[in-house]
Amino acid sequence: MATTTISDASTRAAAASDRRGDMVFATVARMAGWLILLVMAGIIIVLVAGGWRALASFGPQFLTSTAWDPVTQHFGAATSIFGTLVTTLVALVFAVPFAFGVAFWLVEMAPPALARVIETAVQLLAAVPSIIFGMWGFFIVVPFMAHHVEPATKHLLGHVPGIRLLFSGAPYGTGLLTGGVVLALMVTPFICSVMTDVFTSIPAVLKESAFGLGATRWEVMRKVVVPWSRQAVMGGIMLGTGRALGETMAVTFVIGNANHMGWSLFAPGNTIASLIALEFPESPAGSLKLSALLALGAILMIISFITLACSRIFLRRGAAE
Repeated sequence: MATTTISDASTRAAAASDRRGDMVFATVARMAGWLILLVMAGIIIVLVAGGWRALASFGPQFLTSTAWDPVTQHFGAATSIFGTLVTTLVALVFAVPFAFGVAFWLVEMAPPALARVIETAVQLLAAVPSIIFGMWGFFIVVPFMAHHVEPATKHLLGHVPGIRLLFSGAPYGTGLLTGGVVLALMVTPFICSVMTDVFTSIPAVLKESAFGLGATRWEVMRKVVVPWSRQAVMGGIMLGTGRALGETMAVTFVIGNANHMGWSLFAPGNTIASLIALEFPESPAGSLKLSALLALGAILMIISFITLACSRIFLRRGAAE
């Protein structure tokens, strides 16, 4: 009887200790979640409160004005918003097909030993700091674009109706096209990693059934792999888009940093992130210029939030299916 009583007491003590551990863990996890929300709310408050002066001074014209003149204290966000969206779009045009091809080759065609090496290299590429991409882009990509790619592109497409404006202007090397190319190299590893994981998770019976019916590898990819994984693939693309929207240093090195908005992809421009990086150190505290930069930061955060929210929706739908 005494042994049973001691055993019951030990069991109750162990259960009480487990409950205390659960309570401590739940409290720490809950505090971590609330801390993230508080940090996010603090960032939003700082950006909106700091940029309110510029938004109140210029009104809706702040979003449509192309001016950025610290001398006359006239600021607008249209040029940097345009540069951000164009470079991101160019990056996706190059990155998505390339990432899809690499991911499909790794999963379906490459020898396992070689696939592991290439997959590791892709992951290492994602870990390279952005400033390294920027320096590499400035010393390698910009001269290559100026001497080879842009002249050839202008010669081939500069006279095609409908798109010739995109390839007009002098091929200096720096510009929206070069910025998009460097961004494409930066976001490809992120998109490729998501696609590789998705393609790996496709049930083997689906592909084997298609091959058994006589389908070719291209038909399996087009009629089995893409329909089954399209939602998750779109989620990975949206994650890459969010990465491209907020990139700063790599774009700053190669985009030309000019307050210019036009149709030519060869022309220099700027993005929201590059403009903030260049102008923030020269903005006095309390100035209208600093307020305009903070307003630009709030706009970039809104664009990024929308993009990441879309990616979460796509990933959630892909997991549900």
